Amino acid sequence: MNRYLQSVEKLQEARTYVAGGVASSLRASMKPTPLYVQKAFGARILDVDNHEYIDYMLAYGPLILGHAHPAYNEQIYEAMQNGSTYGLQHDGEIRLGQRLTEILPCAEQVAFSGSGTEAVMLALRLARAYTGKTKTVRFYGHYHGWSDAIFTSFPSPDFSSNGHSAAASGIIQGTGGQSQNSLQDLIVLPWNDPEALEETLTKHQHEISAVITEPVMCNSGCISPLPGYMEKMRELTSKFGIVLIWDEVITGFRLGLGGAHERFGIDPDLVTIGKAMAGGVALSAVAGKRDIMHLIEEGTVMHLGTLNGNSLATAAGLAVIQELSKSEGQAFKDMDRTATMLTEGIRSILKANGLQAVVNQQGPVFHLMFIDRTEVADFDTFNLRDSQLYTRFAEEMLHEGVLVRPNGLWYVSTAHGEKEVLETLAAVERVAQRIAAYR
Repeated sequence: MNRYLQSVEKLQEARTYVAGGVASSLRASMKPTPLYVQKAFGARILDVDNHEYIDYMLAYGPLILGHAHPAYNEQIYEAMQNGSTYGLQHDGEIRLGQRLTEILPCAEQVAFSGSGTEAVMLALRLARAYTGKTKTVRFYGHYHGWSDAIFTSFPSPDFSSNGHSAAASGIIQGTGGQSQNSLQDLIVLPWNDPEALEETLTKHQHEISAVITEPVMCNSGCISPLPGYMEKMRELTSKFGIVLIWDEVITGFRLGLGGAHERFGIDPDLVTIGKAMAGGVALSAVAGKRDIMHLIEEGTVMHLGTLNGNSLATAAGLAVIQELSKSEGQAFKDMDRTATMLTEGIRSILKANGLQAVVNQQGPVFHLMFIDRTEVADFDTFNLRDSQLYTRFAEEMLHEGVLVRPNGLWYVSTAHGEKEVLETLAAVERVAQRIAAYR
């Protein structure tokens, strides 16, 4: 722990003033201690103990351009010269709204908010108002923010939510202090199970307002949908007058400018976006069909937020889109290539050291898990992974100068290149040898 002495001391100081010593509960899970940062640049972070790390956590996903991208910083700085927020309208809202409707296939109108959680809250509210129905279908292992009406127990080393009391529906709440009645309108199903989906939607079609899903199960293994599954979901929701919501807070602007729904060629009714959209500034949005979004304009659905669409956030969003749009989206090809080089190398090294693992990759995001299986394609199998071994792996990688999230999810940015990949794979080799020798 002496290696991280300054971080340890700062955490103790923070606990005097900040509840838990960290600003988000996720950050408390880092071993051996939550790190304090001195500065960050490109794909790297320097902590207060002067240790440099290659960063694959990327602030839990937003930093699609890496840290302190010059062009991105310049556009935000220029926006600041005219004031950061007004509580009034400005051209940035119009320009970003226009760009989003141009690049997101399902988007006819957008509404801005500050976080993925807020965007999901708005999308669900729109769905209930539009359909006049109350129930929402969601899936085990998906994450849609931490609001009372959607947050259920989530098995991850980042969370300590398991074991809280069940609501009347039998669904386990995500946190203490959550309303006992908050989950009564939820129906939770296994994902990638078309029979269960069809049976439930057919039986409860007159009660269900929305089906909300991650298009790729990023938070639980980067599991892809089975062939035909998302098409079936689209078919059934259309048939029964149910709003289909794709939660693209992770996949949006990461699997391409148009997100996963462009890549898969399926248009949901509503999509929630955030994280990478503004490259590290707080910004999210709901986008979708005009007849649903119109409920905001006519006043049926209230959409509130002091900082919604502020000039810094919209400048950040426009800067990200500008950078990712260059050379016909070459950045996405480069990130895919970097991530593939990395995942192939990790698989090879772990196998050579007798460590059985699965790496599921979807573009520039992937999930590494230690498990006695050759593939992980469903949530039940994902839950068989050795999460303790991965936690140790993540801590050992930190000692080697590589920062990864304790739950196994890795992000690649435009700032990562061959140099970072080679350094990372060398670190993986050293860590794998130590773990194999210990075991």
